[in-house]
Amino acid sequence: MMMGDNVLLAVGVSAVDERVYRDLLRRPRATLPELAAHTGRTTVSLRRTFARLEELGLVSRLAGRPVRFLATRPDVAVAALISHREEALAQARLGALALLAEVPPPEHRAPEELVEVVQGRAAVAQRFIQMQQTATDELLVLDQPPYVQDPGQQNIGELERLVRGVRVRGIYAVSALEIPGKLRLAQESVAAGEEARISPDVPMKLAIADRKSAILPLTTEASALADSAVIVHSSTLLDALVTLFEVLWRSALPLPTKSFEAASVGPANPPDAELFTLLAAGLKDEAIARQLGVSLRTVHRRVSELMGGLGARTRFQAGLLAARRSWGPVDID
Repeated sequence: MMMGDNVLLAVGVSAVDERVYRDLLRRPRATLPELAAHTGRTTVSLRRTFARLEELGLVSRLAGRPVRFLATRPDVAVAALISHREEALAQARLGALALLAEVPPPEHRAPEELVEVVQGRAAVAQRFIQMQQTATDELLVLDQPPYVQDPGQQNIGELERLVRGVRVRGIYAVSALEIPGKLRLAQESVAAGEEARISPDVPMKLAIADRKSAILPLTTEASALADSAVIVHSSTLLDALVTLFEVLWRSALPLPTKSFEAASVGPANPPDAELFTLLAAGLKDEAIARQLGVSLRTVHRRVSELMGGLGARTRFQAGLLAARRSWGPVDID
């Protein structure tokens, strides 16, 4: 596999300087005229390049005449550059904490500073990513389409938060689980540590980080849902959003996971635990069949058997009774 033209960009080496460095790796102790002839550069421009490479520790000047340079071993040189970059980032992080002292406490903020409006799909996506990355204790999410990011791709940022010990709780709207493959992705998140439930009553998209800030759509119009958002900082409004999440959490059903499946599950026998929850959450038979990977006829048959066995008058009632029998009360943390 060929390497890219600028593999050292992340440690501050430009593409032009990297080409000279790599050329020197292949021609150790080459003179400036020799390198100039091979690269098509002038010796004057090469001197400026080598000055930068020396400063970065990628080359060293050999004693004697004519002037020659020796390339530092890549693993040694890059390790040193990464170490310097990490030190700089650590200093920047400390500096950011120091800057917090200049931010007025929430109770001293002007009302217009408690709410921000973000316009543009890219800007909304960026602010969500930033909020997710800054969560250190807890991330609360109401998951509802449409999505700024590809709903068929796993949320890598959330998985990173889980690895760092952040508690993530998510409530999935019925419409979210109607998207093919969405249940599988949600189950993967649960396997990684997410606590997930399903509710037919999710009113909007919402993410709350550490109960200090939240992001939600500015409009309920489906065509513009991902194009603008509101950022809410510590305030009674944020407290109300946290309360909304907790109320929905207590009434939501646990997301079915593969650990609930019976050994006899097969194409003609769908996993009842998943079926119960998806049915109670309000998914249509077509969506349930897609998520469980069984035929629509199989879902119709099992739902009919379930309603008859429980004496339920509606599909929702059957699913709710069956799910609560399986898991018991769900209004617990």
